[in-house]
Amino acid sequence: MKGLRWWEVPSLECVRVREAHQGTVQSLRISPDGSLLASCGADGAITIWNLHSGQYLRTLRRDRPYERLNITGIRGLTQAQKATLRALGAREG
Repeated sequence: MKGLRWWEVPSLECVRVREAHQGTVQSLRISPDGSLLASCGADGAITIWNLHSGQYLRTLRRDRPYERLNITGIRGLTQAQKATLRALGAREG
């Protein structure tokens, strides 16, 4: 899990750390009114934060190739193949 850090620029002090994404954080954007921070990660998720408090608000995801595919009881796949399908959105149970 990769994190975000909030810094007080005048003092160069890190004031907040939040876990944000699986993989690298690729982009950050601040809302026009300066109240929200959006972080985009290599995991394909966009996470929305309250910029001032650092509070997590929500995560936006696009559907992955196997989103919601139920692989419960499927046979003939290795554990590695099942893990790959889960990473692409499949689920068990």
